[in-house]
Amino acid sequence: MDTNADTLQTIQQLINDILVWIGFGTIVGLLTKAIMPGRDPGGAIATLAMGIGGTVIGCGILSFLVEGQRVTPISPMGFAVATGGAFIILAFYRLLAGYWFVEGEHPRGRLRPATRRRRRYSASAFEDD
Repeated sequence: MDTNADTLQTIQQLINDILVWIGFGTIVGLLTKAIMPGRDPGGAIATLAMGIGGTVIGCGILSFLVEGQRVTPISPMGFAVATGGAFIILAFYRLLAGYWFVEGEHPRGRLRPATRRRRRYSASAFEDD
């Protein structure tokens, strides 16, 4: 009987941890995209992945640098280093995607917005027969 209760509690704790990481990663990713100026690549899944990856990178770096201290993502220090880690990921993503540096003479994309073409009519089209 105790084995089933322990297993159920372990599964519930695992699901809780996964949902907390997803929610926390989303908040961190959105905050990072709001802080960093410019057009941001990626959609909702990229924001979530960036937030979770930033949390792992930020908390991992802080745990490596500060020996003997465990950093949890859901703390003020964890939130700060997670945002910094996601900021690093977004900067590298923009750098590799070519948003900051463009090779060649002309930047990618249009320099001016597309204009609609007007249909030209001849004068004879409006004359009555």
